[in-house]
Amino acid sequence: MSTASLRRDHDLIEKVIKAMESTIQLLNDGKQIPESILLPVIDFSKNFTDVCHHSKEENSLFPALEQAGMPRNMGPIAMMLIDHERSREIGKEMENSAKDYILSGNSTKLISDMQQYVEHITEHLWKENNRLFMMAEARLQYVAKKVDKELNDIEELKLKETGKTREHYEQLAETLIRDVSQHRN
Repeated sequence: MSTASLRRDHDLIEKVIKAMESTIQLLNDGKQIPESILLPVIDFSKNFTDVCHHSKEENSLFPALEQAGMPRNMGPIAMMLIDHERSREIGKEMENSAKDYILSGNSTKLISDMQQYVEHITEHLWKENNRLFMMAEARLQYVAKKVDKELNDIEELKLKETGKTREHYEQLAETLIRDVSQHRN
């Protein structure tokens, strides 16, 4: 199935989104969030979600869908590309506001940026899981093995460029969930 790798990514992204939601709640409650929680969230958002996951879609899935007759400049692919660009923009804002929060302790902009990121990514993942991936599985059934290989190769390359592994990000997600829940107490 040509979307299995991408769905696995979504599961991992959703874990970090849950940790972000808890972090937002803690900030709203006036708790201080340490760099040890904020910086891994930024790293994950930037390097796993954007560099790795979005590259897999943009460099393999979308071109395969184009070859199967889906236009790039309109419809689902165009919408996903717009969403990817928007997530990059929000991610940069969130990174800047996290740095400001670490220096100043003022959480207002960080809360706003994190909430915007959570809402945007949650909606984006829903659109891909429930619309785009269903279309992809129907259209790409004859080239699924080729697409699967491309997705895996891109993941390996992009993570190698960041100096991290999938296992690193899987552990990061688990650590974030644990650390955020411990911070609640």
